[in-house]
Amino acid sequence: MIERVNTIAPAFTIHVGDIKAGSTHCSNEEFAAQLEHFGRYQGAVVYTPGDNEWTDCHRANNGAYDPLERLATLRQRFFTAGRSLGQKPLALENQSVVMPEYATYVENQRWWAGDVLFVTVHIVGSNNNFEIRDPKAAAEFFDRDRANVAWLRAAFELAQQRAARALVVAMQADPFDTARRDGTFPAHSGFANSIGATLVPLAAQWGKPVLLIHGDSHVLAFDNPFTHQQKPVLNLTRLQVPGAADARAVEIAVDCNATQPWTIRLFRPNP
Repeated sequence: MIERVNTIAPAFTIHVGDIKAGSTHCSNEEFAAQLEHFGRYQGAVVYTPGDNEWTDCHRANNGAYDPLERLATLRQRFFTAGRSLGQKPLALENQSVVMPEYATYVENQRWWAGDVLFVTVHIVGSNNNFEIRDPKAAAEFFDRDRANVAWLRAAFELAQQRAARALVVAMQADPFDTARRDGTFPAHSGFANSIGATLVPLAAQWGKPVLLIHGDSHVLAFDNPFTHQQKPVLNLTRLQVPGAADARAVEIAVDCNATQPWTIRLFRPNP
């Protein structure tokens, strides 16, 4: 797949997490192998973590690791303030630098491509690690949730200040995993604050095109499923990328002058 991406030569690539399978070890050796994969991209690749590489690492078939130790290792190995991964790194900004009060969150990143602002936000599957039965996990969730909300609010403020024509947000989790049928988020959802109370209303208020890219559930979806105050938020488009057995990547073209600014094309690895 990386070879196929290199052939297409996109402006940059976004990897929305789950760099390993959910039933394999979260070892340093696995991390090193995945970091080598990122180094094979001839262009730039921006990575945001998934649940497979840290929140689920406590499982016996993952090696029974401490998830918080694995998260710290991910941050240390995969993220460098000011630049992306890949052979031609992209210059970007990190929340850890822009907002010193959130100095831990080097993985929350943003950058510009023309008049479009791109943002990654560390929101993962398994209900965003909101596990009330584990005090350490719950404490981690609340701290990261506050950082994510601040980062999303800052993104919309920056987009407004610089007259962005569109905004792209990338994360790993499928937020509808714990949503109600009407698309709203109950209090026990790990996405209630960051998505339900922040991303959705801010997108509705801004009014310009917003694209949310995520993985996690592995089935392609390209739609407008969000509502705010019982009305559909038609300027907020969701792209859920394929995964697992469906080994395809998605090429996204952006045309801010079009009624539908986002055009997608799926492709498979080289034979």
